Amino acid sequence: MQNKIMSKRFGFVSKNVMIKGLIFVALLSFSAFGSVQAQKLGYVDSEFITSKMPAYQKALTEIDQFAEKWSKDIQDKYSEIDKLQKTYQAEEILLTEDMKRERLRIISEKEREAREYNNKVFGYEGLLFQKKKELMKPVTETVMRAIDKVAAQKRLDMVLDKASEGVVMLYTNPKHDYTDYVMEELGLTADLKAKNTTAPAEAPGTNSSEERLNPAGNSRSNATSKPSKQPK
Repeated sequence: MQNKIMSKRFGFVSKNVMIKGLIFVALLSFSAFGSVQAQKLGYVDSEFITSKMPAYQKALTEIDQFAEKWSKDIQDKYSEIDKLQKTYQAEEILLTEDMKRERLRIISEKEREAREYNNKVFGYEGLLFQKKKELMKPVTETVMRAIDKVAAQKRLDMVLDKASEGVVMLYTNPKHDYTDYVMEELGLTADLKAKNTTAPAEAPGTNSSEERLNPAGNSRSNATSKPSKQPK
């Protein structure tokens, strides 16, 4: 049976839930006659991984800068409209009917332009969405390459993303967590989530790469410690 890994790329949402929008799901197709129990599964935490990536933080900063600039442009448009309205109200008694209609037409046109520009920037698949997609693409591709490589090395049939809102993981055994392997592939330091968990001293003579990557007690999960041996 020939295995093929498929991936689901990042989703993009607002700034406050940006990290949750980062969805990585790598699936390995299998025969309809195969046994589900025979599939080797694993998961990663894309939110934790990207939080340690300088490229991701840089992209977020650039996205914020574009959002702030566009927000200011829109605010300037509405400030101009506010001034026109106040001027109209102050001078209304002095204006002829034709002049009134012309002033109101201009104000209405400015309001329409402001609404359209706001939708163009912050609307569905607007400029901000496109900019996020553009800036996040290199980060997404980098992480996916690392996930693909780890999946191939560990012979995983399915890799889920623990951080994805589309994947409900009611319980996860830390021995199936391959986040540290992906971070190792990316050259990132795995600052563990379980800050209060202290790893026990390594037994004399123990120097396997698996134990260095996943020392007992250094689980990123708050539930239980990850075994030092490679997940089966």
